[in-house]
Amino acid sequence: MNRSKQSRHTNAFILLLLEESESAYGAQILSRLQADLPFCLTDSPSVYRALQEMEDKSWVKSSWIAPKTGAPRKWYSITPQGRMALHDYAKDITQRQANFNYFLEHYGRLMQK
Repeated sequence: MNRSKQSRHTNAFILLLLEESESAYGAQILSRLQADLPFCLTDSPSVYRALQEMEDKSWVKSSWIAPKTGAPRKWYSITPQGRMALHDYAKDITQRQANFNYFLEHYGRLMQK
């Protein structure tokens, strides 16, 4: 599987992460996705494209924070519109999961023959 391909639900995973952590910067988001997801189908450019897209839709907001040492970082947090989008993603994923479960059940029966 091509790991540089953006997952259909990259935005959903980023929104979920931001809801859990309140705020994060891009590299943190990618690191968490790579560490936490069983099959991370995203890379750095995909995360930043998704963040830009979600910022354009007002699902996330950003602010630059300059630490005492090191380069400034752009921190992202979820907005009320982002929480509504997260809820919509949850409904979509639930429906897809039901279809995937159907597929796997029927496929499993075929493989037992």
